[in-house]
Amino acid sequence: MSPDLPPVVPSVTAELVGALPPRLRKRLDAGVTKLVARPAVRDGDTVRIAVDDDTDLVLHAPGGAVTRADAIRCGCLLAPDCLHRAAAASAAPVADEAPAGDPEKPETPDEPETAPAAGAGDDAANAGRRAAARAVSDAAAAVLEAGTDGAGAVLQAELLHAAHTARLAGLPRLSAAAVAVVTGVRAARSGDPGYRLTDLAGALAGVLGVAHRLPHATGPELTGLRGTARQPYRPDGSLRLYGLFSEPVLTATGYAGAVTWTADAEGRLYTVSDVAPGGPARATGAADRAVRIGDTSLTHRELSRAGLAVSGATVSPKGRLGAGAGVRAVRASGVAWRAEPLDRLWAEPAAEQVSRALNGGRDLLFLEVTPVGAVRETAGDCLLADCDGLSVLLTTAHDDPSLPCRENLRLLAAAGRGRLRIVARLVPGPFPRALLLAAEHPADPDARVDLGLDRLQHADLPGGVVAPPDRALPAGDEAPLHLLRRRVHQAVSGGRRVLAFAGDRPGDGARLRRAGLATAGDLLDDLHAAAADRSRDVFGRLLPADTDRFGRSWLAAAVYTDAVERALCADAWGATATGAGGARPRRPRSTEVRRT
Repeated sequence: MSPDLPPVVPSVTAELVGALPPRLRKRLDAGVTKLVARPAVRDGDTVRIAVDDDTDLVLHAPGGAVTRADAIRCGCLLAPDCLHRAAAASAAPVADEAPAGDPEKPETPDEPETAPAAGAGDDAANAGRRAAARAVSDAAAAVLEAGTDGAGAVLQAELLHAAHTARLAGLPRLSAAAVAVVTGVRAARSGDPGYRLTDLAGALAGVLGVAHRLPHATGPELTGLRGTARQPYRPDGSLRLYGLFSEPVLTATGYAGAVTWTADAEGRLYTVSDVAPGGPARATGAADRAVRIGDTSLTHRELSRAGLAVSGATVSPKGRLGAGAGVRAVRASGVAWRAEPLDRLWAEPAAEQVSRALNGGRDLLFLEVTPVGAVRETAGDCLLADCDGLSVLLTTAHDDPSLPCRENLRLLAAAGRGRLRIVARLVPGPFPRALLLAAEHPADPDARVDLGLDRLQHADLPGGVVAPPDRALPAGDEAPLHLLRRRVHQAVSGGRRVLAFAGDRPGDGARLRRAGLATAGDLLDDLHAAAADRSRDVFGRLLPADTDRFGRSWLAAAVYTDAVERALCADAWGATATGAGGARPRRPRSTEVRRT
């Protein structure tokens, strides 16, 4: 995936790849690799790529995204059904055909555009939705079958086509989930530093899970599974907001910018965002742009420390402030974190905050910690801190070297200060872990540092000396659940064939059962059996694999692993977590499951 190219909507990519003859489809992945190596020159809404000395490829993206197939033009002899146009669409980030109101997406209008209510439509429409769900399920299962190593541009285009079909059928949640899988696959194949295998596994489980449940859902469950094309904004009258912090946004989908978090007098959180197609430069630059609410000239960086008085406010269900024509906003005074009303955010026990996050609430944690020092991990140094007797690992929210996250964390670990208030984002896992977003200044408790935007200096440290990491995490006994989780992740990377060839390691299932994880042992056995199940025809030739069975076996293992990991995370923080059905997952019977 090339961040130099403008985002392309799924329907355009599917159309261009679908128009290729079979001989060109086989060359598409090589064409993508060759194209991304060519320099792209941007001029306003137009991006031009010199395919060779005599041929130019032009992408026209009014509004920041390519929304029509004829907006990608090529001067080669095989155009319009040429490899270059399809390669450009396959290399570009995936654009949103209908923004979903997520904080990591561009601003949307305040007027709601919701999916039809549950039960609306005739039998033909319901049949169309079932067919669309089946198409997405088949396409996603084919991607899982191949793994990221084998899921090239053609399989990606087929999933994008299914996503577009789902959107037209009134299933925006399923469509968005399918697009997220394609984005993750492209990030994996391009070596994107922001790629995380765990995130792609979660995206695959999400799209397969929604597609599996849709045909059988009714009532409120069906409404939730359909989702909405845009989150509706509701009127919220007048608001007096106090700035908390700002964080950069840098996504694998090609969007970048900043989000500023604020709170009202009751502790409710609201966000203001400025996110659009772009890269790291836009993520750092957005902090110094004026927020897009009313006539205020406050920048995001200024708002994170000041306040805002808003009249005629509109707010999304996730607390995102709308920027409609009727909204008025003026600058107001801010307060320190240790002053009211912000002080109350840190008064809630950490366990209660984690419980809320695991049960579907906001994932921000407001913690007061004592830094212990830097520790070494494979992915880089992190900060070990004490939170009321609980050891917590604080890691960077972004690894991009153009952002100051990692250097700030290293300096903060060496600051040598006592109690420190921080804002972090929960990372579910068997050990208390969170992404560090903002912190009190090491030398001034009345000041704060947005760790993804502000850059600490050595002079800011009380001692002025930065010591190297002198600690390593004790290895302890890793939860036996990793035996199943490892196979779930291996399938995402290498596809079915990896599990078919690897087979079950001797004793893996037995070890899971001895640890009280009998279901995990059964799921592991079934996953290997589904991977190895290949029938032959009367001539002894292998028949195509049953991707549906493998997909269902993998989904069962992924859902189970997630549920148990949530329970382990809750136990590590002393919190509670409920499963999908509303009941707390049964805690494994063995202490081997806990990492010490």
